[in-house]
Amino acid sequence: MAAQLLEGRPVADAVLADLEGRIAALAERGITPGLGTILVGDDPASAGYVRMKHEACERTGMASFHRHIPAEGTQADLLAAVEEFNRDPAIDAFLVQNPVPPGFDFNAAMEAIDPEKDVDGLHPTNLGRLVLQAEGPIPCTPAGIQAILQHYGIETAGRHVVIIGRGPTLGRPLALLLTLKQEGANAAVTVVHTGVARDDLVEHTRRGDIVVAAAGVGNFLTADMVRPGAVVIGGGVTYEGRRVVSDVDEGVAEVASWVTPRIGGVGPTTIAMLLRNCVLAAERANPPAA
Repeated sequence: MAAQLLEGRPVADAVLADLEGRIAALAERGITPGLGTILVGDDPASAGYVRMKHEACERTGMASFHRHIPAEGTQADLLAAVEEFNRDPAIDAFLVQNPVPPGFDFNAAMEAIDPEKDVDGLHPTNLGRLVLQAEGPIPCTPAGIQAILQHYGIETAGRHVVIIGRGPTLGRPLALLLTLKQEGANAAVTVVHTGVARDDLVEHTRRGDIVVAAAGVGNFLTADMVRPGAVVIGGGVTYEGRRVVSDVDEGVAEVASWVTPRIGGVGPTTIAMLLRNCVLAAERANPPAA
């Protein structure tokens, strides 16, 4: 068996095509959606992610704003940048790029963000909205994974999804999202992690109809951990020098029915969902006149 590829680019392109019309409609009323980013320190991978977000804004006609806090800066500097973006009417939504260097408190910065401007959907208020199935920004990588499954016609309702990873940006919110009683969800979800003994972990993953590897450990999910015919999504990545390494070992493609590629899977959809959350924030902040 050779798995079919769950390419993220066609999914992202469909999201961005929808946004083009909505951005144009806002422009007719003199409104340009604005995305802000705050980068702390000089981590090359984080700087690269921020650059891609600004390039995506430029391609879609959105405005973008950026603040860089040096690694030798202070938490007060970071909170001041958050407050500046909270007050700036040109910025509809923004994020603090995670991770931040030692000495900075990411959670405190996240809680200081105006929930209506939280583009990542990770503010406690917005995670609470997700739990309650209320309107609000959905965390970007989970939303991108859901969009991939829907785009390729992979049913989740009543199926068993196993998520490896419990992080606040992916594993936990994805579990919440896929258990909701709505289209593209309604699944039975099991969350495991690297703290589970391997034999027990394999017992869980081999029962999954859909397995999402989000542990942040390169090549963690191997072929023997996957039931033949399962759908496999690599949500976590690490770096070996400049090479991107997926959590999903390449041998998984020999047993899975569908699998994301090492590059071009979840990444493009994450950025597309980030832009979608920003446009949604602009629409909420600027409702059409009655």
